[in-house]
Amino acid sequence: MIDLRSDTVTRPSDAMREAARDAEVGDDVYREDPTVNELERRAAEIVGMEAALYVPTGTMGNQAAVRTHTDRGQEVLVEEESHVFKWELAGLAQHSGVQTRPLDGGDRGVLTAEQVREGYVEADDHRPGTGLVCLENTHNSKGGTAIAPEYVDEVCEAAHDLGVPVHLDGARLFNAATAIDVPGSRLVENVDSVMFCLSKGLGAPVGSMLAGSEAFVESARRVRKLLGGGMRQAGVIAAPGLLALENRERLAEDHENAERLAAGLDGIEGVRVPQPETNIVVAETDDPAESFVAACEAEGVLAGTFGEHRVRFVAHLDVDTEDVDRAIEAVERAVA
Repeated sequence: MIDLRSDTVTRPSDAMREAARDAEVGDDVYREDPTVNELERRAAEIVGMEAALYVPTGTMGNQAAVRTHTDRGQEVLVEEESHVFKWELAGLAQHSGVQTRPLDGGDRGVLTAEQVREGYVEADDHRPGTGLVCLENTHNSKGGTAIAPEYVDEVCEAAHDLGVPVHLDGARLFNAATAIDVPGSRLVENVDSVMFCLSKGLGAPVGSMLAGSEAFVESARRVRKLLGGGMRQAGVIAAPGLLALENRERLAEDHENAERLAAGLDGIEGVRVPQPETNIVVAETDDPAESFVAACEAEGVLAGTFGEHRVRFVAHLDVDTEDVDRAIEAVERAVA
């Protein structure tokens, strides 16, 4: 079976398993786990932030960021198809007590500085006031679009002029950096916080990082505890995360495989696929997505529904060129 449902399905390498076995550990709630401490130091260094916090999941990282940045009752500007708004169980309302103002980021999910200025609400006796702007890069629901740093800079400038912080959901931050050919730190140069996943394209079995200023991370640490993310001998999962950080350089291979997959699928009758920007391939299908995915599974390929007639395939480090070619042939049989 060729699993293209997500880049979260990767299995840890032998080196990661050995690192987990041999990891030096301590109680991380007491900040005594040396492996976690090193992972947090290294992650902050890579994205050019003062500090970082290891969290079990990207969703927890996003939710902790929003809770840390905002006061209850404030409004948060989000892209209407963004993960933090669409796929996190209304966590912004449940955990932070904020309301969302969703904005249309167009075909690529990019908010503009003008939208931020127009969406901003001044706090008064009747209005809650805007407390945060959330961005996403790459944008999952828009097919893994890589947002150039200039767009992020413009939004940050507009938000900061209004006294509003900016959080970036960078679950696939380094896919964006690879596609645009800039360091990951450049993409977060002006945001106030960023979350990025170790367990997607980087291939770790578990974990994400939340980075920002030292003061922000200190506050977020308390929120992590509140959300149940205070871990003990977490070095056994942090050690693979350290190795995962070194996988940033190989993400271009996933992008090449995604392009190869997209080109092959686009040649199949009844399937239309635009060229992907990163590792996510979104196919428009004549057949309903559910039946299309079921037929693919019967031929040995796993994919995911992404709409009524949209199917998502994701390239990752457990998939090579040969797997891609086999997947194309299998999908062709499924459609036939």
